[in-house]
Amino acid sequence: MNDATISPADFGKQLGGFGINLLVPHLAAEIKFMTDCLGFAASRVDEGFAILRRPGMVMMLHHDRTYHGHPLINMLPETGARGAGCELHLYDVDPDQAQATAEAAGGACLQKAANKPHGLREAFILSPEGYLWVPSRPLSQ
Repeated sequence: MNDATISPADFGKQLGGFGINLLVPHLAAEIKFMTDCLGFAASRVDEGFAILRRPGMVMMLHHDRTYHGHPLINMLPETGARGAGCELHLYDVDPDQAQATAEAAGGACLQKAANKPHGLREAFILSPEGYLWVPSRPLSQ
């Protein structure tokens, strides 16, 4: 199926496993960051909604105004980071490359790429809307 033309009902039927939907006040900025810095492909972009994909992964972004009847909307902060306390890990994404492109993509590197004792090289990058992304790769033997 083609994400650009699929109906919402048909799209929902194909989802399975674990999904992530981020609510954002600035849809275009978050899409730019996720495509330019983290290697997602935007397979559908509407005025208030986007579908982004990486191999084996699908994510959705919704603009705040699309959640007018949703109970979560009243809990969102008017300003500041949206994702405080949540780390979004992307395995098999080069943390050095993501770090190098973060600023130009609208993000900010909170911690430069480093080898960690748990066997991964990771960087901590804040997206324009305040979500903390952790691109990582296994350390080579």
